Amino acid sequence: MSSSNHSSENSTQKTSVNGAKTMNKKQLKVWFLIPLIVFIGLLVMLYMRLGKPTDIVTNTALERPVPPFELPLLSDTSRIMTNDNLPDQPFLLNVWGSWCPTCIIEHPFLMQLEERGVNLVGVNYKDDIGDALSYLNRGGDPFSMSIQDLSGQFALDLGLTGAPETFVVDGKGVIRQHIIGEVNESNWQSRITPCLMVLNDANDKNISPDPAQVAEACK
Repeated sequence: MSSSNHSSENSTQKTSVNGAKTMNKKQLKVWFLIPLIVFIGLLVMLYMRLGKPTDIVTNTALERPVPPFELPLLSDTSRIMTNDNLPDQPFLLNVWGSWCPTCIIEHPFLMQLEERGVNLVGVNYKDDIGDALSYLNRGGDPFSMSIQDLSGQFALDLGLTGAPETFVVDGKGVIRQHIIGEVNESNWQSRITPCLMVLNDANDKNISPDPAQVAEACK
């Protein structure tokens, strides 16, 4: 084989090797660019969120009657409860579940409220009935009654964002306050007690609570 042929083959091999190296460099650049593009995208998203409200807005039943329901009594599921079974005096409607860690934390304080004469109605949310009853047997039952909301639809109608949550209801069955998270001594004193005082006063006089007083006391 002539020297010219050898030179041609060597030149072709060098071109192939150089081409492969160039392609590898381009691929490496692309792979390095992908994380950078993702990072820049995240920065843009964060910048777009600056100054915008982060609170979750929920469609609650606040200032409306308790949504209509026909649900079994937890302690006797053969009995169906409706709005007619709710107390005709101000009360707390507490959504709870035996599976809920914060409900377990909240429960001893609910027992204290029951001992103080506070009327609590429970909504057992998406719970196994055996687990729910065992939960009340272990920790005590602070509720005048609990209804079983197995599907969770009633809680959604209330505007639930997650258990536990509590709704303060007046003597006419209208929801006046929505407490997200556990009820404890702090929000009991600062929020719930002032609201109940206004509602109980109106109920004792057999009148509708003053809207301005409710707006101030039940905020």
